[in-house]
Amino acid sequence: MSVTSSDPAPEPPRVQPVGDGVFAIDAGYVRPGLAAIHVLRAGDAVAVVDTGVGGSVPRVLAGLAALGIPEDAVQQVILTHIHLDHAGGAGRLMQALPAATLVVHPRGARHMADPRRLEAGARAVYGAAYDDLYGALVPVPEDRILATHDDQRLALGDRALHILHTPGHARHHHCIVDPVAGGVFTGDTFGIAYPELRAGGRPFVFPTTTPVHFDPAAAHASIDRIVAAAAAVGADAAWLTHFSRVEGLAGIAQGLHALLDGLVAAAEAGPDGLEERVAAVLRRAARAHGITLDDAELDRILSLDATLNAQGLAHWQAHRG
Repeated sequence: MSVTSSDPAPEPPRVQPVGDGVFAIDAGYVRPGLAAIHVLRAGDAVAVVDTGVGGSVPRVLAGLAALGIPEDAVQQVILTHIHLDHAGGAGRLMQALPAATLVVHPRGARHMADPRRLEAGARAVYGAAYDDLYGALVPVPEDRILATHDDQRLALGDRALHILHTPGHARHHHCIVDPVAGGVFTGDTFGIAYPELRAGGRPFVFPTTTPVHFDPAAAHASIDRIVAAAAAVGADAAWLTHFSRVEGLAGIAQGLHALLDGLVAAAEAGPDGLEERVAAVLRRAARAHGITLDDAELDRILSLDATLNAQGLAHWQAHRG
C-alpha cells in the first residue's frame, strides 16, 4: 500500500484485545494504525489472521509471547488474501510456527508455495523501494498449505470458523466468520477504517478498489454477504486489516455501497483527472461523516488510498466487458 519503508522493530509489541479471544497486533507497516494482524485464541488452539510484511514477523512473535502463547500452539495462519501487506510475511512466519497450517484462498495457494511471480510483479511496481517494504518472499511447503472452499467450516479448538469467498477487492479473497467472538475477519472486502478518521466515536469506513481485480458488482455482493453471514450468527462486528474492530455492519455497508457507486461514477467520467475525482469523493464522504481534520491532514491520510483506488478503477474501466 505504500512506498515508504516499514518499521520491523518487535518491541514493544502493540497488542490490543478487540473481541472474545481476539487480539490485534500492529504490523508496523508504514505507520502505526495502518495494518493489523489478528490473533484468535480458541481454547488451547490459536490462529493468526494475516501476517503483515516480512518485517512484521518479529512483532507477531513478540505479541504471541506477550499473550503467553507458545509458538507451537498456533495451528493456523489464515490469509484473507495474498496482497503483500497481508501476506508478505507468511513464509517467514510459517518457518517460526512449526505446527501451523497456512489457510488461503485456492487462487492464492500456488503463489504461497512458489512466490516468485508474486515477488517479481511487486518488484516491478515498487522498484528500489521493494526491499525496504517487503523483502524476499519465502515459499511455504505445499504440504503445509490448505486451500479453502466457499462455505467451508474450519475447526479451530472449540470454534467452527465459517469461510466465505468474497471477491470484489481481489479474486483470491476470503473472509472468516467467528460465531463465538461475534464477528468477521474481513481483510479488505469490508473497507478501510483508519484510527485517525473517527467522528463521535464512529469510524469512517471507505472501500479499497486497488488493482488489479476490482469488480464493483462482486464487491457489492460480497459486502451484503458479509452482513448476512454475520447476522445469521448474531454477530455485528468486523475486524478489518486496516484497522481492526468496527461495529454496526448494516450501517457501514450502506456507506460502502454508496461510496462504491461514487467511485465507479468517478471512473466512468474518464481517465483524465481520475485520481483528483477519487480524492474528492473520499474527502466529501469523510466531511459528511463528521471528520474535522484540516484539509492538509485529511489529504495526507487519504492520499495513498486515492492513488491506489484510482489505479484499480482505471484498470477495471479499461478491462470491463
